[in-house]
Amino acid sequence: MAIEQVQNLPQQYVTDLGVDYGKQLAGLTSIPLDTARLAPQVAAQDPMQQQAASLAASGVGSYQPFLTQAGAYSGPTGYQSFMSPYQQDIIDTTLADFDKQAAKDMTGIGLLAAQTGNLGGGREGVMRSELASQSNLDRAALLATLRQQGFNTSQNLANRAFDQQRNLAGDITDFQTADINQLGRLGGLQQIQAQAELDAQREANRLEAFEPYERLGTYGSGVASLFSGNAPFGNQSTITPNPTPLQTALGTASVLSGIFGGGQNKYYNRDGTEK
Repeated sequence: MAIEQVQNLPQQYVTDLGVDYGKQLAGLTSIPLDTARLAPQVAAQDPMQQQAASLAASGVGSYQPFLTQAGAYSGPTGYQSFMSPYQQDIIDTTLADFDKQAAKDMTGIGLLAAQTGNLGGGREGVMRSELASQSNLDRAALLATLRQQGFNTSQNLANRAFDQQRNLAGDITDFQTADINQLGRLGGLQQIQAQAELDAQREANRLEAFEPYERLGTYGSGVASLFSGNAPFGNQSTITPNPTPLQTALGTASVLSGIFGGGQNKYYNRDGTEK
């Protein structure tokens, strides 16, 4: 009696889809990816960041001239830069006025002596001597006072200039630091924006590059589901004829040989051929 074997095979259109998928996959994988478009990129420094760095480099020690000048004002001769060019004129004029007054006082002694009848006498001489001595003392004291006033004024101006120079040194540092920080902050924001744009472009490039693979992957998943039994299958029958008596005998002999042979086992098919 013939034996009929039935196999479930996919429909021809399913097979065709599988073949088509394989061709598309082979074609797609043969095309190299442009990895340069997918490589990470780092945004360059913004011009404002570069300006901040340049300003920071050029501003190093920019305060030093002010500190140097301040040091000159604080030295033992620093006041001399602020001495009035008219100081000596003031002294000379003041002393001249003093001398005129001393001469008048001396003349007054003579007039007094004449009025009292002591002109040329010893008392007049004593009075003139005392007046001259006192005048000299007063004149020296006046000169010292004038000079001290000039020194004090110059020293006060030097101290004020010293403070101003130090303040300028600090101010220029503060202003430069503020500018550097502001430029750096604004430039940093620009660089962050530029980096975000580079990252967005890279992601767009990645989506564009892998879109055919994702599309083909979806296609392949659908084809695979058809082969796994989610699509109707056709039936193919194979009829195997009954074995002849000789084939049956040979098959039986092979079985017996395997049991009683004691040697190497041999196996035969139902049609009598050795396996």
